[in-house]
Amino acid sequence: MDSIFYLYITTASILLFFTAFFVGAEFSIIRVRLSRIEQALSEGRKNAVWMEKISNNLDYYLSVSRFGIAVTAIGLGWLSKNIAELPSVQAVADRAESNAAGPIAYISVLVLVFFIRAIIGELAPKALAAQYAERAAFRLAPALSLAGSLFAPVLWLLNASARLLLRPLGIRTLQPAYGHSEEDLKHLMHESYQSGEINHNELAYMQNIFSFDERLAKDIMLPRTQMITISIEMDHDELMEIIEEHQYTRYPITEDGDKDAIIGFINIKELLTSYTTAGDLSKSLTVHDLPFVHDQAPIQDVLLRMQSQHVHMAIVVDEYGGTAGVITMEDILEEIVGEIRDEFDHDETDDIKRLDHHNFLVNGRVLLSELEARFPIEFEESEDIDTIGGWVQMMDTDIAEGGVIDLSDFRFIVREMENHQIITVQLNKKNKS
Repeated sequence: MDSIFYLYITTASILLFFTAFFVGAEFSIIRVRLSRIEQALSEGRKNAVWMEKISNNLDYYLSVSRFGIAVTAIGLGWLSKNIAELPSVQAVADRAESNAAGPIAYISVLVLVFFIRAIIGELAPKALAAQYAERAAFRLAPALSLAGSLFAPVLWLLNASARLLLRPLGIRTLQPAYGHSEEDLKHLMHESYQSGEINHNELAYMQNIFSFDERLAKDIMLPRTQMITISIEMDHDELMEIIEEHQYTRYPITEDGDKDAIIGFINIKELLTSYTTAGDLSKSLTVHDLPFVHDQAPIQDVLLRMQSQHVHMAIVVDEYGGTAGVITMEDILEEIVGEIRDEFDHDETDDIKRLDHHNFLVNGRVLLSELEARFPIEFEESEDIDTIGGWVQMMDTDIAEGGVIDLSDFRFIVREMENHQIITVQLNKKNKS
């Protein structure tokens, strides 16, 4: 064959090599975490400085990779045409004894080059970069940085031309806005969980953090009817009875037992310390101020308020200024880390407790959105209702213990009520068989 044929083949091989290089570089540098680069720098790892330079100007080096891929693609296209026009290749095509020998030769060479480029220049480098991203990125970083310097004048010219073209449209910059939306981060976390990078608890914590700013004080507060308060007028025996029965650390203090007249709170540890010297609980009361927050306040604002005032409790008030409930630091933290129980919480149960395959015992304060996320239920006409207890009472205002609300696939049975408030509901999944 002609010596020019071997020159073309050698050039095509070089272009394929650079195609693979730029494709591998593009797919590897975007997969390396910044924390890994910082760790490599602190360890003095080889090529870490180059990798830091690339990560600090990632958009530019992605443009370098794409420009390199485009140039090699053009080069391979030009070589395909020239190889098809070689006498030796034309002689093979002439054996078809057809007037279309030239086009047949060109198409055959083009298809062959495309196939080889797709395998060697695209698919194989992508697969390797995906599997060994960090190793590939650090090894390719110096060469990619050199390519960035060589391509700088051409890329500057191309970017300047693009800016001139886009200026009439009111677009002044080509720099993208870096960052991920909340949905992007949720998708990334789910992928990380599926790949085993994070465990189920870590995924749950992150999901809880994202939903944290969507919760309001009224969603997690202890309702007024379940609040345990201490009246400032109580004597020693009355105080001791409440402390022994409930064993809380803090109690709101009221005047005349009126929950709309809360004047502060007491700390039992502090109370008992004073009691050792005074000998009378009623004379040992030290009332501390506590914040009042609206029931529509986001819990993240409530948390900041409690932190700024160095308290672990706040009173929740409704739109009329009356006491709606109480919220504690523990209630807020449980929205992120899940249920927190101490040695005195032995009587607490899960908000949604499985009884058997078809039955669940549900706390009346469980949110409708939580049930909709866990079960295939859709609560209609519930725009102004937040909890399952409230929804059941809306559906039947005269419902009593044992009362039933039926949906197509589920049945809700009131199991416990207190002062007209639904405490627990049994959720039954109907067996269609």
